[in-house]
Amino acid sequence: MKVTNEKTENSQVFLTIEMDPSEVEESTEKAFRKLVKRVNIPGFRKGKAPRAVLERHVGKETLFNDMLEELVPQAYEKALEEQEIEAIAQPQIEVVQKEPVIFKAVVPLRPVVKLGDYHQIRLEPEPVEVTEEMVDAVVEQLRHQHGTWEPVERPVALGDLVTLNVESTIEGEPFINQNGAQYQVIGESVAPAPGFAEQLVGMSKNEEKEFQLQFPAEYSREEVAGKEASFKVTVTEIKQENLPEVTNEFAAQVDAEFKDVKALREKIEGDLKTRAEDRAKQDFEERAIEAVTNISEVEYPPIMVEVEIQELLDEQARRLQMQGLTMEQYLKAMNKTDEEIREEMRPIAEKRVTRGLILGKVSEEEKIEVSDSDIDAEIASMVESAAEDRREEVGKVLNSPQARESFRRPLLSRKTVQRLVEIAKGLPETGTSLKEEEK
Repeated sequence: MKVTNEKTENSQVFLTIEMDPSEVEESTEKAFRKLVKRVNIPGFRKGKAPRAVLERHVGKETLFNDMLEELVPQAYEKALEEQEIEAIAQPQIEVVQKEPVIFKAVVPLRPVVKLGDYHQIRLEPEPVEVTEEMVDAVVEQLRHQHGTWEPVERPVALGDLVTLNVESTIEGEPFINQNGAQYQVIGESVAPAPGFAEQLVGMSKNEEKEFQLQFPAEYSREEVAGKEASFKVTVTEIKQENLPEVTNEFAAQVDAEFKDVKALREKIEGDLKTRAEDRAKQDFEERAIEAVTNISEVEYPPIMVEVEIQELLDEQARRLQMQGLTMEQYLKAMNKTDEEIREEMRPIAEKRVTRGLILGKVSEEEKIEVSDSDIDAEIASMVESAAEDRREEVGKVLNSPQARESFRRPLLSRKTVQRLVEIAKGLPETGTSLKEEEK
């Protein structure tokens, strides 16, 4: 066997392996002995037919392929040992010649991560601010949630809720055809078509109107993008929204715990501040990861991205399954092929691989570890959030060795991000537990 190391790039070794005729013959004989025991050949007991007869019966190509299944894995492992190569995944193998047998192997190697001087990263946290206008906006949303709709005898205005009979076509084909459809007339709405809401403004009860609307070329629904739709609508009812006044009674209606409007606004302000702080924390973490990524170099084999894409697809399939859908149904609804959806996910997968490798290297440099107490705290939190009558059962499941080990990787990632945040803020390492940090 002759092994040629052609090149190394993108954390992959490109090998060309040429087999000696004696090695090929030895593997062919082994393949023959296995195959002849499985094939029924007229005139011979199973396993007793000569090789030439077997070749005529099943074809030389079949025996050759069986021989390759015997030969290639052994030759590949021997080549790795000879070249002192440590592979991290299965290779891509291509047989390029039959006589002599020559095959090429693309071998994925361990990724290489060169961190920049991330200890010099300094970032300023974004200030968290909750204004009166933000509180007013939430109060307004609550007014709409507790508002009532009452019929009116006047033309349609923006904001009204109307009942319609709708007939429509696109290029002669039926589009939306429905009687008794309820539709809120919101300005600049793009549903069911841009300009539809504006066409209803000024119509009276039982009035009929016909109009055409053009869908933009970049409309989100590809099947109607750039086409013209013809509509015929009849307004059968017009309702106006009546909003409650912001009084102490309204505050109690929102939640009985609120004694007055002041208590309601204080609770809204507190909730807004908590959410803003959470967003600011996540934003700071994202900026810290981005900063160390920008000053670091990462090289990894392409197979890692393919594995990550498959993981993303599996995650999406699980989410769809919870909605009662299959991936095939989703692709059909989106009018996309499996290959198109994979390519859409490629940039996300590349980002996840790069960041995962960098965070892994940072955790190694910072000697970050996940202790049993970290896992205990995570499990305790999850058990506490479970229904009271299921906590014991949940605790037993989560404390199984396999379940406990599944917590290790995400916890390690979170502790590493926490350390990056400390560095970016110019703080010393605190050793604070994850649960303490979250509190």
